[in-house]
Amino acid sequence: MEETDGEEIEDLPPSAKLVFKVLEYDGPLTQKQIVQESMLSARTVRYALERLEDIGIVDEDIYFADARQSLYRIEEPVAADGNGVEDAPAEKDACCAE
Repeated sequence: MEETDGEEIEDLPPSAKLVFKVLEYDGPLTQKQIVQESMLSARTVRYALERLEDIGIVDEDIYFADARQSLYRIEEPVAADGNGVEDAPAEKDACCAE
């Protein structure tokens, strides 16, 4: 993730965190769909998306069903080698290790 001025999601306003969670649970959405899901005003959602885009958490794409709208999605983390980041394999508990 790209970050500007050391800002992270924890530093964002509550509205931006809510928009992030809506995108995390419901997948790629248009701004209008985010407004409906989050029950925030359109202006607040616009500002939240702008903040999320600024720190590289949200990506804006063309919404092919209606080119006048944009489709917003959470950016996938990318490893240094260019592949997607995979979770580390789960380790056994110390008490149960053989």
